[in-house]
Amino acid sequence: MKYESQSVAKLYFIAAIGLFVGQILFGAVLGLQYVMGDFLFPEIPFNVARMVHTNLLIVWLLFGFMGSAYYLVPEESERELFSPMLAKLMFWIFLVAGALTILGYLLVPYSTLADMTGNDILPTMGREFLEQPTITKLGIVVVALAFLYNIGMTILTGRKTVINLVLLTGLVGLAVFFLFSFYNPDNVVLDKFWWWWVVHLWVEGVWELILGSLLAYVLIKTTGVDREVIEKWLYIIVAMSLITGLVGTGHHFFWIGTPEYWQWWGSIFSAMEPIPFFMMTVFAFNMVNKRRKDHPNKAAVLWALGTSVMAFLGAGVWGFLHTLAPVNYYTHGTQITAAHGHMAFYGAYVMVVLTVISYAMPIINGHAAKSAKAQVIEMWSFWLMTISMVFITLFLTGAGILQVYLQRYADNPLPFMVVQEKISLFYWLRETAGIIFLVGLILFVASFFMKSDD
Repeated sequence: MKYESQSVAKLYFIAAIGLFVGQILFGAVLGLQYVMGDFLFPEIPFNVARMVHTNLLIVWLLFGFMGSAYYLVPEESERELFSPMLAKLMFWIFLVAGALTILGYLLVPYSTLADMTGNDILPTMGREFLEQPTITKLGIVVVALAFLYNIGMTILTGRKTVINLVLLTGLVGLAVFFLFSFYNPDNVVLDKFWWWWVVHLWVEGVWELILGSLLAYVLIKTTGVDREVIEKWLYIIVAMSLITGLVGTGHHFFWIGTPEYWQWWGSIFSAMEPIPFFMMTVFAFNMVNKRRKDHPNKAAVLWALGTSVMAFLGAGVWGFLHTLAPVNYYTHGTQITAAHGHMAFYGAYVMVVLTVISYAMPIINGHAAKSAKAQVIEMWSFWLMTISMVFITLFLTGAGILQVYLQRYADNPLPFMVVQEKISLFYWLRETAGIIFLVGLILFVASFFMKSDD
């Protein structure tokens, strides 16, 4: 570790993995509730478990992004972090606010939580993924601004690299687009229109910049390939991501009451969205093939390559499967969407955060890499999590295809709940794969507690 302030990242990484474990536990609960409707009812109703599952995903990824930025920015900028103390203070504020919000979901009826947190003054609650109380959203804004100030000042007063600037652009975009979560119009069409400005423009827009820069950083460190080569690739990938991702927002506007030109714009540009992900896969494998050194951390290289492949499959291929308007007419809001969502989030964002943690944590702890035995355990965790996520996606895709046919396409469509009963086998299979995923995650955590060779 070149700079002492990089150690701030350790706090963020530990919190991220702890919250990740919580997210998967609630995912396992949800999976069972699909097939055993009364499981843990009324203690944890389905809507609450789902809210906790998705909110934990968002919060732990934000911790992961922040930790990654605090680790790589000082090294890229060739100077210490502007204010390590501010980074630590914001960590504890964010962690406490996040924990209290999750406890609020679990312990208090949602309407009561809204009354308690001033939602009547500035109504922002009640929307999928943006269920956070208004007071929590304000806290997220404060934390994000302090984080951007800290990272921005470090970059501005140090060396400016393409990786740093692309990362900073993505992080600024993350903060800016989150502000749309405060706009909550009464009109449902308007509400959904602007809701996607947070949800889509995060995951298919600015987060892709964060993904590209983190992946590029790890590849530079583990392969020894010339920075100029990697930076040229990064420019092209980022440009394609923004062009396709921003206009591709239109594929969410097909059936919510917006003008029909969105069907053309949304279909054409979102059909191009797999291109940057495919480029990312070619880029990652090219860099590893051209490597000038064999880095001792083989597990981190495996995660980096896996990120590019799974992001292409989940965000690219599975996104394309149901993105054209005539197909989306039948598939929107079905298990096809869930299949795409699971693999895309895992491939693009979960895996890139795990890549940085795999690379950085041993260095923070004073070692070049984990011991050979620990890396074998970590590679097992990689394969268990990745293969089980592939099967989760395939089972949900099977469920989705049957659901579309029985519920929306057949000559005599069946009611929603009748169809759910008929596709329950896929839900049992999905739950089994989810438990295997949890085992893989436990192995990932365990690998960090094994002694290093050096």
